[in-house]
Formats: sequence, structure tokens, C-alpha cells
Amino acid sequence: MNACRALPPAEGLAVTLDGPDDFAAWRETARRLLLARVPPPRVVWSVAGEGTGDLFAASAPLPDAPADAAAPRVSRRFLDLAGKAALHSCPDRFALLYRLLWRLQDRPGLLDDAADRDVRRMDELVRTVRRDMHKMRAFLRFRAVQQEDGTEHYVAWFEPQHHILRANAAFFVNRFTSLRWSILTPQGSLHWDGETLREGPPAGREQAASGDPAESLWKEYYAAIFNPARLKIGAMLKEMPRRYWKNMPEAELIPSLIAGAQARESAMVERGAALFDGPRPSSLAEVAQGIAACRRCPIGCNGTQAVAGEGDARAALMIVGEQPGDTEEQGGRPFIGPAGQVLRSHLDAAGIDPARVWLTNAVKHFKFEPRGKHRFHQNPTAREIDICRWWIESERLLVRPRLILALGASAARSLLGRTVSVQRVRGEAIMLEDEAELWITTHPSYLLRLKDDARELEEQRFAADLGRLAARLRDLAPRA
Repeated sequence: MNACRALPPAEGLAVTLDGPDDFAAWRETARRLLLARVPPPRVVWSVAGEGTGDLFAASAPLPDAPADAAAPRVSRRFLDLAGKAALHSCPDRFALLYRLLWRLQDRPGLLDDAADRDVRRMDELVRTVRRDMHKMRAFLRFRAVQQEDGTEHYVAWFEPQHHILRANAAFFVNRFTSLRWSILTPQGSLHWDGETLREGPPAGREQAASGDPAESLWKEYYAAIFNPARLKIGAMLKEMPRRYWKNMPEAELIPSLIAGAQARESAMVERGAALFDGPRPSSLAEVAQGIAACRRCPIGCNGTQAVAGEGDARAALMIVGEQPGDTEEQGGRPFIGPAGQVLRSHLDAAGIDPARVWLTNAVKHFKFEPRGKHRFHQNPTAREIDICRWWIESERLLVRPRLILALGASAARSLLGRTVSVQRVRGEAIMLEDEAELWITTHPSYLLRLKDDARELEEQRFAADLGRLAARLRDLAPRA
């Protein structure tokens, strides 16, 4: 490149930024380097005070751009991602970003190439920084300090892994606008007096407050809401790593709460068992009230709302699924999620009116595994299905269906009391003790998991099962 000929062949061009999160300075310098056509290998990026750099790089003025230099092309998407990646603590972050910016001039769609090494590396930095920002917002704890004038000033200590302090400032200003507070970190400090935000020098943990009277109340609250039935130690440690515990007053309770979780869960289940000592419900409304209060198994203790059956209370056909899903739990109704839509579509195609059917589930609460912001379905255990048989049997006694369709192995077990192979028994009627006929097929959620030809074949089999059921339903004599 013409702009680089003034540099000795073995030397690079040294660029030193004033601060580790000085993205604005990087952006302006990168633009000038790009205009001057200085390729990435010739630039050595460093941050003042970090001790990084290249002994052979020349601290020379930036070269001028040639007269025919074209304006750099850069998308808002790249700037947003680069602004986050620049906050990472890895020393090569600014070199990576300039290399990507250089390549984007010839490949505008480069960011869509998930297989590209540089793109993957930037995405990794962005994810890590966002996670660190989230951890600071979630696990930073303010403690009240009494001032000489009698007012309270709140002080927090946090040890971020990356250069996120300034980037998180707006969040805390907006969240705690009316308070006076300080956030102390090894990288720097922030001080808010209710009107003005000031930056300060790095601090030590000994400068932070050690506790305040409100902490005992917070600990009592935390212990009260700690749900042993939803305890997953691995998931908890992934979301709340131990390195944050030392700054969280409630963390000192966690070992004892974990140790007592099994005993507390057993106690909760034992208390719920009393619900089954009395007579069976006399109405479907009582069934709905009963399952809402049921705590006989851990699923009933996981904080979700129970989902009762619905439909025609005198239906000749009862359809039993496995359990409510995320959509059903939030809506409080069975079969309204994606799998439910598949079922209703196939019922219509088979000539079965969903409004003339009683729809319910073997398990009445949603069993799930949290992953970030989402809840993923978990299969209920045989014991949990067997415990919930009380409610299915109560519904059968009240609705008195003549045909029952079980969707999947869990639903079949709730009606037979044993596990069967769906593929072996599907399409055949099984006579139950009350002379109702049980028909078994796959759950419609299984169809959603299949692709292309496999899904088409299984949908044909599912439609055939419902077709046989519809024919049998038409053959039944009207109920007296």
C-alpha cells in the first residue's frame, strides 16, 4: 500500500489508546488507518498502562490518506457488535476488530458467515461481555452507609471480568435515580449524588461497606423464597458462579439451604399427600381446585400453575396428553400450544369436533428445565405420573367417556398403570375396567420434532389412527 511505504519493512505502526474501553478513539483511528490503506498486519494496538504492544512497532504519526481514498463502509450492526467486543479484556480485541473492518470493505456480508474464524471470535467476545454485564446487574449488592449529615449513601463492591463499568453506568443511574450511591471496582469507580455521575479511581474491597441492618431482612426473605423442588445445583452454579458469592449477603445461606433441600421437599410432598385422604371430587370444578392446590409430587411444588381439563363434560371421547407445556401453563388451558394446534388440526381433518371432546393431561403441572430465559420441557417420571393418576381417575368417573385417546407413553401409563410401547399397541382398542376403550397413539409434539420425509410418514400414521378412532366414535350408540 502506498501509505505504508514510509515505514521500514520490518516495523509496524504502533497505536496506543488512552483507556481499555476507549471505543470512540479506536473507531476514529481505525477510520483514518482505513482511509490511508494501512493493512491490519502493519498495525500494533495497545492500551496505555496495560504493558501490551510490540517492541518493534514505531510510534509514528498516522499516515495521510491518498487523494483517491474511498470512504470506509461500515454497518450499524458491526459498530454495535464491535462496541461490545471492545469491552473484553483480551489484549488482541482491537486488532481483531480492525481486521474485521478491513475485510468488510471487500466482503460486506462477512458478518453473516458463521463459519468465519474472526466472526466467531467477535461473537464470542460479545457474548462474554454481555454475560458479564448481566452478572454485574444481577449480583451487585448495595450496602447503606450512614453519612455525617445523617443521610444514607449506598456503596457496592464488584469485580468485573471485563471493562464494563462505564457501559453499565446508565443502567444503575436509571434503576437507582433517587439514591446516592457508589460502585467500587478494581478498574475504577462510579459515584452518583442524585444529579451528577462522577468517575473515580480504582478501589480496594476494604473500602466497601461490610454490612447493614437491612441484610438480615433480605436473608430472611431469600430463605423463604428458596424453593427446594426447583433446586438444580449445576444450573444454579452456572447462572450464579461462586466467585460472586462473597459480595452477596444471601450467599452464606446457600450451603445450608442446599443441604436441607431434600428434607424440605419431602416435607412439602408429605403435606400435599393429605389432599388424597378424603373422598374423590364430586365435580370437575372440584378437580380443578384440587390440582391447583396439589403438592403431592415435586412438579406440583415448582411454582407453576396447574392446568385443568376442559371441553364437553359429558363427552364420549376423552383425550389425554402428557403434561401442559410452556404456552399451556401461561394460558391456563390444555392443548393451546404448537402441539395442541397440530392435534386440533388433525381432529378437524378426521371429522372430530374438538369442542365435543374432553381434553386433559396425565400430569397437571408443567415440568421444565430453565435455560437462560427459556423453559424447556422435561419428561415426568413414572412416580410423578402414578401420583397424578388420582386426578385422571377422578375426571374419568365424572365425564364417563366411552373412548379414551392417550397421546404418548406417559398418557398411556396414567390410564394403564404400566408402561407400554406406543408403536406396538397403537391403532388397537384396549378395554379398561369400566368398559371404556383405550386407544393409544403418538403425541403430536413428536411430529414437530421430525423433519421432511420422516415427519410426513408419521403424520400419515397419526391421521390414520385418528381416522380409526373417528369411525369407532360414529359406531357408538347415543348415550342414554
